[in-house]
Formats: sequence, structure tokens, C-alpha cells
Amino acid sequence: MNRFRPIRLGATAITAGGLIVLATAATASAHVGIVEDEVAAGSSALITFQFSHGCDGSPTTEVRIQMPAEVAQVTPTINPDWDVTKTMEALDAPIEGGHGEQITERVAEVVYTAKTPVLDGYRDVFVLSVPIPADAAGTTMSFPTIQTCEAGETAWIEIPAEGQDPDELESPAPSVAVVEATEDAHG
Repeated sequence: MNRFRPIRLGATAITAGGLIVLATAATASAHVGIVEDEVAAGSSALITFQFSHGCDGSPTTEVRIQMPAEVAQVTPTINPDWDVTKTMEALDAPIEGGHGEQITERVAEVVYTAKTPVLDGYRDVFVLSVPIPADAAGTTMSFPTIQTCEAGETAWIEIPAEGQDPDELESPAPSVAVVEATEDAHG
């Protein structure tokens, strides 16, 4: 069973140790995060994004989820309280899709726009069906996300450098670990 794994906001290195614990505890649910801990390489994974706050108390009006470069196709789930669009981007060279078709553009971003702004302190989720590349095992896929509110926005876009602790980042991008597929995995 997958449980919500918050992507914690880290404190800076110059912050005192006691404040790091306080900052981490206070912000553990204060951002856009991914529910799943991991997805299988070569699968068509359902990835669930969630948030439970606005921007400094302001209601959320839009969530823009950027796709990793290695992802060409995405199928967003319809959420009745939101309008959803896909922003397309031309590929340098066509690639073969999962059914033998030639793909000439990719989904660069999925944008959810609230029909009614979501008040601070209320939770919502977005589910995307994402084909995970077969050669991605052992990597982490990051989905930089911009949360726009009636007043302001928060950019959850920082991706840790290789070997860097994501808790060191101020505004980490939602991410998920890609693991080797097992024989009984059905995506």
C-alpha cells in the first residue's frame, strides 16, 4: 500500500539544529507532493499529486505540473472541480509510441485551473497516467510544479544535484523513485 510521502522543505545549512526540526515539522505538508514512493520502470504508472495549502494563506487557483524530458505522453485524470489542459512541445525528432505510432510532439506540462479557488487548509489531488521509460530504473523523476494562488505563487521546482539531500532544498520539485519492474508488475 502506498502512503503519502511528503517532500519536505529543508532548512538552510546556517540554521540552528533546533530550528531545522521545527521548520521540517511545520512544512511537511505545506507543499505540492507525490503520494507514491516509487513507480516501476517500463510501466504505465498512476502518479498522484496533492496539496493542502495555498500561498501564504491565499486560495489556490492553478497548478502547473512540468513533465520530465523523457516523458512524451501523459494522460491527466479529469477532476470535476478543475479545468485541465496539456501544453504540447515539438520534438526534435519523431519517436515511436507504445502502439507503433510516430510521435512528433510531447506533453511538456499539464495545467489544472480551479473552477473555484481552493481555500488554504483544504486538500485536493490530481492523478496523471505517465508511461515510465523502461531504462529509467534507479533514477528519480522530478516534476517541477508551479502553484498559483489569488495572491502570489509558489514554485516547487528545485531538483537536488547528484548526491544532494532533497531536504536541503527550500522548494523541492515533487519527485518519485523509479525501481526495476518485477515479473508480477502490471503498471
